[in-house]
Amino acid sequence: MGTFSHTAGKLAFSTSIHKVLNCPEEEREKMILKLLNLAENYMSGEKFDVNFDDFRELVCDKSTALYGYINKLFDEVHPNVLKTTALNLVFESFFYSTKITRKMREKHQCNVPWVILMDPTSACNLHCTGCWAAEYGNKLNLSFEEMDGVIEQGKALGVYFYMLTGGEPLVRKADIIRLCKKHHDCVFLAYTNGTLVDDTLCKEMQKVGNFYLALSLEGFGEVNDLRRGAGVYEKVMKAMDLLKKHGLIFGTSICYTSKNVETVVSEEFVDLLVKKGNRYAFYFHYMPVGNDAAVDLLPSPEQREFMYHRVREIRNMRHGKGIFTMDFQNDGEYVGGCIAGGRNYFHINANGDAEPCVFIHYSNANIRTHTLLEILKQPLFMAYRENQPFNKNHLKPCPMLENPEFLEKMIRETGAKSTDLQSPESPEHLCAKCHEYAKNWAPCAEQLWEENPHVAPSYENYKTEKTEQSEKNQFVS
Repeated sequence: MGTFSHTAGKLAFSTSIHKVLNCPEEEREKMILKLLNLAENYMSGEKFDVNFDDFRELVCDKSTALYGYINKLFDEVHPNVLKTTALNLVFESFFYSTKITRKMREKHQCNVPWVILMDPTSACNLHCTGCWAAEYGNKLNLSFEEMDGVIEQGKALGVYFYMLTGGEPLVRKADIIRLCKKHHDCVFLAYTNGTLVDDTLCKEMQKVGNFYLALSLEGFGEVNDLRRGAGVYEKVMKAMDLLKKHGLIFGTSICYTSKNVETVVSEEFVDLLVKKGNRYAFYFHYMPVGNDAAVDLLPSPEQREFMYHRVREIRNMRHGKGIFTMDFQNDGEYVGGCIAGGRNYFHINANGDAEPCVFIHYSNANIRTHTLLEILKQPLFMAYRENQPFNKNHLKPCPMLENPEFLEKMIRETGAKSTDLQSPESPEHLCAKCHEYAKNWAPCAEQLWEENPHVAPSYENYKTEKTEQSEKNQFVS
């Protein structure tokens, strides 16, 4: 099936998914196995780090966390959401997009991402302490037409996954739903404070089927509301109840700091997330971005090592908690280190500035003056490509947090400008906050990397000797 056209492949997947959704429960396992076989055939010939044999074994073992996870999806998620997820997230974004973006990277000799982050607006209905997004200002917006244009160009490069940040993206929920309807073959996920979730939105999400939420939490009520405002925690809990009631797929976005690291992965907290219907939890290491960033919130080496082990325990597909967890700083081994600069993603802020990372507020280009392809070839993005990986130990992936000398040098040499409209921060000031952290984390990272088995991805999307030679030949011709 690997030679089938996109249309034929999607039709085969759609037919199989329909059969799985409509079969009796006692036949579900058999139909899921057929769907896995179809996926394996479609991805044959690609370097794709999925062990289908392991998946088949786990799917057939009723004692595993994965078995329970999959069956809860079938029992609790609305059929339209489930079918659209299987087609858009699995087929379009994981399988088809993987094939196309790899070809585009070779064709254009630059990074081509798998996902694009966009800020529909810088506006927000909350005023959270220490929110770096607020530094852009609170009156910036991308028009519907501008976001639509990004997606049209992105799909031409093979990008079918779009994450929406802010500000509070649900301030623009009408335009987001409109995008979901127009680009019904894409996946949209919004990072949200959750306070604007209501019945009307849930019904719209059920209809489109391709819009998911990651609700921000920092812990239980008292700690969460200390930063986000009184009563916000209860609003988030109500939002989760509404989303679960309507059979929607959602999860949480959690920033872990020196103050909350034990709480946000505690048995009690994770059990609450599972009970409320969360399917995933994204853990983000605190980043000291901004002139007023609180460096004391950076986790200690001991706390970060604790997270390294704990997140893996929670997501274990055999005996974990039945929720997919990811720690973007400690899971670098699965994606070959830093994914920014267009290697797997980049960020467009509400002013249209194209930044290599949601935490790196510097740019050479804007979507109002450059195409996506021009953006991916801008000096700062090309500097990322030239230097990735920033460290062969993928527990030290970031050019800011663990390798600050790289970021400072790249910004200086490419002439990238700060995109912060409120309080521009120099790269020297930003990186100076990370030197001590990097020094303290390094021995722990080296020991963990040495003592624990780690994944070596078969495809890492680095600038290799082969691509270097291709560029030289291109230049000569």
